[in-house]
Amino acid sequence: MVFSRIAVLTHTLALAAALACAAPTALAQKPRPIVMLDRIVAVVNDEVVTRNDLEERTKLATAQLKQQGTPPPPREALEKQILERMITDRVQLQFAKETGLRVDDADLDRAINRIAQENKLTLQQLREALDKDGIPFPSFREDIRNEIIMTRLREREVENKIVVTESEVDNFIKTQQAQEGRGDEYSLSHILVAVPENASPEQIQGRRARAEQALAQLKSGVDFRQVAATFSEAPDALQGGAMGWRDAAKLPTLFVDALKAMQLGEVSAVLRSANGFHILRLNDKRGSTSPVIVRQTRARHILIKTSELVSEAEARRRLVSLKERLDNQADFAELARIHSEDASGAKGGDLGWLTPGDTVPEFEREMDALKPGEISAPLKTQFGWHLLQVLERRNEDLSHERQRLAARMALRARKSDESYQEWVRQLRDKAYVDYRLEER
Repeated sequence: MVFSRIAVLTHTLALAAALACAAPTALAQKPRPIVMLDRIVAVVNDEVVTRNDLEERTKLATAQLKQQGTPPPPREALEKQILERMITDRVQLQFAKETGLRVDDADLDRAINRIAQENKLTLQQLREALDKDGIPFPSFREDIRNEIIMTRLREREVENKIVVTESEVDNFIKTQQAQEGRGDEYSLSHILVAVPENASPEQIQGRRARAEQALAQLKSGVDFRQVAATFSEAPDALQGGAMGWRDAAKLPTLFVDALKAMQLGEVSAVLRSANGFHILRLNDKRGSTSPVIVRQTRARHILIKTSELVSEAEARRRLVSLKERLDNQADFAELARIHSEDASGAKGGDLGWLTPGDTVPEFEREMDALKPGEISAPLKTQFGWHLLQVLERRNEDLSHERQRLAARMALRARKSDESYQEWVRQLRDKAYVDYRLEER
């Protein structure tokens, strides 16, 4: 239990004090300095964050900022920023654990191998690179596990629940055609000072004052990346607030209206939204005139659904057995017709040509990682367990369909960002948090 960790730390300090009081007079004349091995800097529900946890994360963040060429903020400000991020992550991970969301070692190994391949490294070379940067491989491994968990949590709690209707797509296209500059793309950086749900007028005023303080530093010439790392509560804060290139259509109207009036390198005034206060910096701008070529994938799958009679373990075991048969040259279409519990089973599992956004995120992510002809390991989604095979790919100019697809994706991305920020804020507001960072 986590509270047992608190009890152990408290007992250890009490024991040290008792031993000091009981020490012989001769020793009392030459007191030894007390070395604090560790202490609690925050309590998050029934878990603690220790000073060692914070020191390790701060060290990694400092190295990351240095690698990016971002001047680090003052140590105290950076620690507060990182501690708040750790608390937010901890709340999400606790919720994931409570609701049964896990990442097994096999999935984690595949993710780490993929990271190594994307960086053109072997697994051993990745270990050596991490060791050179002072990052223990076990810590890196658990960080990746937690990142996967939070990604899947966002997909389950937010993205899979987002609905974009045809009427919303129609209205979006009409609005985009009527508004000058909605086809532009912006490279921007962002600072967010969040406002809690049901905040009092005093809290809102305090949050606004913090945003104004950040803006004052920017106007005095402090590097935007440093100010973002100090003040911003957005996920990209430790990347200097950089959001990269964004289609105007995928940005909130509040942002686009401000960006259209800004010059390159200019910083906006403090902007107010439902989530809090924002400051934008326009890094670059370009028109979007090139046709959008969409990569489509033709795939097929075998689906085993879970139920009161079929457990998760049983569904996965059945697919492992089918995968072994496929690896030994069994016919995929025939097995799909016999075993798949999806309507596509009658067609040998054929899903036809799939466009980005047609399937749930975890299915699409696995599909995109496969080469034509390759068969996945058993994959879990909200529908059950799948075996997935990519048959072929093509690049397609969808003309009218392309325009509607782009509109649907833009609406989905906008809704996803807004809904996720709101969901995290609500989850964070419900958590019990006891700050102890200021204690010495």
